[in-house]
Amino acid sequence: MCVPYWQVMEAASTDSQTGPLPAEAFPAQVPPESKVQDPTPRWRERVAALKNMPPVLRMVWEAAPNVILASLTCRVLVALIPLAALAVTRVIVNDIVEYRQHQTALPHNFWYLVGLEFALAGLLAGVLIRLVAYSEIVLADRYSKHISTKIMEHASKLDLTTFEDPLFYDKMERARVQGTDRLVMIQSTGMLIQQLVTTISMAGGIIFLSPWILAVLVVCVIPAFMGETHFAFMGYSLNFKQTPAKREMDYLRIVGGSKESAKELKLFGLANYLVNRYSKLSNGLHAENVALAKKRLIIGTLFTTLSALGYYGSYAFVIYKTVMGSLDIGTFYFMVGAIALASSNIQSVFTTFSTIADQAMFITDLLDFFNLKPRVFSKPNALPAPRPIRLGFEFQNVSFSYPGQTRQVLSNVSFRLQPTERIALVGENGQGKTTIVKLLTRLYDPTGGRILLDGVDLRDYELEDLWKEIGVIFQDFVRYDMTATENIAIGRIEEQDNMFRVRSAAQKSLAEGVIRKLPNGYNQILGRRFEGGTDLSGGEWQKIALARAYLRDAQVLVLDEPTAALDARSEHEVFERFAELTKGKMALLISHRFSTVKMADRILVLEGGRIAEQGPHDELLLNKGRYAEMFELQAASYR
Repeated sequence: MCVPYWQVMEAASTDSQTGPLPAEAFPAQVPPESKVQDPTPRWRERVAALKNMPPVLRMVWEAAPNVILASLTCRVLVALIPLAALAVTRVIVNDIVEYRQHQTALPHNFWYLVGLEFALAGLLAGVLIRLVAYSEIVLADRYSKHISTKIMEHASKLDLTTFEDPLFYDKMERARVQGTDRLVMIQSTGMLIQQLVTTISMAGGIIFLSPWILAVLVVCVIPAFMGETHFAFMGYSLNFKQTPAKREMDYLRIVGGSKESAKELKLFGLANYLVNRYSKLSNGLHAENVALAKKRLIIGTLFTTLSALGYYGSYAFVIYKTVMGSLDIGTFYFMVGAIALASSNIQSVFTTFSTIADQAMFITDLLDFFNLKPRVFSKPNALPAPRPIRLGFEFQNVSFSYPGQTRQVLSNVSFRLQPTERIALVGENGQGKTTIVKLLTRLYDPTGGRILLDGVDLRDYELEDLWKEIGVIFQDFVRYDMTATENIAIGRIEEQDNMFRVRSAAQKSLAEGVIRKLPNGYNQILGRRFEGGTDLSGGEWQKIALARAYLRDAQVLVLDEPTAALDARSEHEVFERFAELTKGKMALLISHRFSTVKMADRILVLEGGRIAEQGPHDELLLNKGRYAEMFELQAASYR
């Protein structure tokens, strides 16, 4: 007698299923004041979470439509094979019984039926199952690439203020994890279709004998489904609540093993403190996870026992009907197989559905992330940036406060920046200097007043076209782990193959001498992230960053502490070329070094979010106001 086909299919089905993936940590420190509410979804909300599936499935379809069609076709065929194989087995068994009992000749097609069963169970099913597995591998790769690209593209469109919200990082990190880890839901959806087709086909055979058997199988599985669903959503709730702690743990891992913090860890003896703090958080999360797992174990065992009673009760009923002569041996074999497959698939349908519902809850942040809209954007029919700029910028009673805060960083600030004029901003930290830069470059929009460019509100210009005319070097400029050429070409990336312009920019910023000493020159990878990379000193990195400003060659140049990491000699050399860098341009300069500031045409002194005084260096010294006071304090330290 052949090996029971349902055993083959159950094993194949089990091998092709994938359990829920573990939640990942969320890298970034979470501030103590930020709190994440612990959601306790009701059943209505749990069912409502299934609305998350269509948009995700749409993204999956966008990633690989042909692969999905091929996978679904193979799954439907795999799902129908058990019924066909059981039907063939029924005929084979009855032929064998007839032959043994009555010594009649085997039917002429007997061995063809045996070959057909082998072809169905041994060959076709195996090939289709492997095709499904192959399709899932291809789909997973294409989907991961597709969703990661979409997340990067969408993140690039969001406002700077969005990234300055600590809770946004929770959402974005969960979106990143959900985007790649929700492959379980995608695979489960395909598996659910396969299981439903198999269940429906088996149900047709069971109803032929007794509809009550099918009803018992379904009823006994429902409690297990309800229990699994309940604990699935409890797991989501717990995972959501643990997000800040997981982010803090990941932050502690970074601090405890990074090059930047290694010196202070050793000198200040912080290793034990960080390890103990990490262990405390880890132990707390472990206790919560184990407590939930214990409840799931106990209740799940009870419900599984109930399901087993339903299956074996149906099995005993079929044996009884066969013993009483109501069923022949072939039909008995068919019914036993159908009940086994129907029982396992009904349980699998509910379990898979529960998994999908669980995964659907976990993609809420992914969809919320894609629903985030930028506050700073280009209006329809926006104007191109003026070329050349004729009147310059004008701040008219500009005020600004960050979202969710009442304190104004700037209050009724008014000034002009005219073509070819160089303005310096000075003041203590937190007085709004960098905020003015971000408003002028339209990374923010003012919360009060307006900013004009050539007499037109800055919000009326096409955003990306405006940015093309602005070159900015921030104090916290990015150090890209790329080649020296690429690091400079970041200033105008379309010029990365124009080595003449790249080298010219490097010469003007004094980065040429730095690059010449590198093992591979302009092709040398900078930074330590990748093998063969070479790190630079702070001053050397700053020269690379300044080269970006030369390469950009924009009408407006903004330098936020451009020489903060340079020594006195290098700073002097850079500002000997400052006139060349800003020739024919509007320049906005922020610096704490008055040797740099005094080279500006006009100086704005910020205090309390307002312009306290303004004028040329010599005039401000004669006024003996706040600027003169700060200048004398700094000058005294050099005497």
